Amino acid sequence: MAATAKKFGRVPAAVARLATSPELLNGFLKLSAIFEATTLTALEREVLIMTVAARNECHLCVAMHTATLARLDAPAELVAALRAKAPLPEPRLEALRVFVHAVMDTRGEAPPEALEAFTGAGFSQRNALEVVLGIGTYTLSTYANRLTRAPLDDVFAEHAWHAA
Repeated sequence: MAATAKKFGRVPAAVARLATSPELLNGFLKLSAIFEATTLTALEREVLIMTVAARNECHLCVAMHTATLARLDAPAELVAALRAKAPLPEPRLEALRVFVHAVMDTRGEAPPEALEAFTGAGFSQRNALEVVLGIGTYTLSTYANRLTRAPLDDVFAEHAWHAA
């Protein structure tokens, strides 16, 4: 909790709810730190997170990571497409979004052509496994936030999102 408060300047409501299971919170924080250390760029990681968050309809996660994308100066068209679950304007990032969906749709058994399209966009086999790590990490978060009905903190109100 102290590390989260230091990072965000406060303890978000969702974190407080997840802390009712210290094991879950600790696991998520460790996994997210490991995911942050992958070879995917910060923008690529956020595309993955937003893809998982929108697919799993986690209003809180979409709002929080919209704020993160704003801090990264991500193009508005990219953010809008991620929030709308629509194709992305940049081909490499779209290949990532499509691959995330392929991995989720098949529970990891993505067809060879999906992996070939992903690597054809300049990603590596290592990146493919990092995608699995990201999906696992943020599926944990989205499911826990939905289960606990985590509210949106006021600081993220400008990025509020609701599934279509």
